[in-house]
Amino acid sequence: MNRAFNRKKDKSWMHTPEALAKHYIPYNVKFLGNTEVEAPKGTEVVKDAVRKLKFQRHIKKSEGQKTPKVELQISIYGVKILDLKTKDVQYNCQLHRISFCADDKTDKRIFTFICKDSESNKHLCFVFDSEKCAEEITLTIGQAFDLAYKKFLESGGKDVETRKQIGTLQKRIQELETENSELKQQLQDLEEQLMISHEPPAGSMSMKPPLSTDVFDMVPFSPATSLVPTPASNGCPPPPPTTLPPDIRKDLFGAEPFDPFTCGSADFPPDIQSKLDEMQEGFKMGLTLEGGRVLPGPAGQPLLMP
Repeated sequence: MNRAFNRKKDKSWMHTPEALAKHYIPYNVKFLGNTEVEAPKGTEVVKDAVRKLKFQRHIKKSEGQKTPKVELQISIYGVKILDLKTKDVQYNCQLHRISFCADDKTDKRIFTFICKDSESNKHLCFVFDSEKCAEEITLTIGQAFDLAYKKFLESGGKDVETRKQIGTLQKRIQELETENSELKQQLQDLEEQLMISHEPPAGSMSMKPPLSTDVFDMVPFSPATSLVPTPASNGCPPPPPTTLPPDIRKDLFGAEPFDPFTCGSADFPPDIQSKLDEMQEGFKMGLTLEGGRVLPGPAGQPLLMP
């Protein structure tokens, strides 16, 4: 293994200071994973981590799982590990937390670095497969570390504290965004449950209150309200009710139509009235059948006309 953190002036730096200070240097690599280590530095420490993660990756490969590809973004502020397709940040290793970086001289593809986790304060060793450019990536991290250390000396340590505060705030923002997404999902679930609870079951019919009926199981009759002419929507008064001409209100023989509810005894002509009187007298006496039998009126009384 080869250590990269010697703060001597190294004429073999590959990038300009501006590229690492104002931007970042990207590398596409395969991510073998990370594992906890006991010490923050040491060649043997990273060798054990590499052997462990290689063995785990070999098992996953036999199960059909491919090694994930990621993008490394190296700058004086740290090393970011992003998903190669979605560009989502998987890990953000601040540079002042990286304590060791090395590449494997026996395998030009493998390089590692050890970083102290900000939450658990445990040391994690990250291992990558870099397609024969492990030494270049190691030197890039070393150059970023050298530039960051010089900036630290120039600012008297204030810049590092500011970066720590910014990192803490960014972490808090991510936590709040995650919490906000969870609350939105819970609210959506509650709204869906509320809509389901108000929907009637499939195939059910809405029940209406039964109408009150009388003893004959009929709806009682309620007289309609008096019809009052209402003005039209355009403000004009309603048309007057239509009445038939007097000559049309007579029947075919020129007489007034018969109304049994309005006519009285004096309304009949004299010849008709005499016939009615004669019929009334006949009902009073009963009905004589053949053989001299007399049928009385209802309940043994003669039939009387009202």
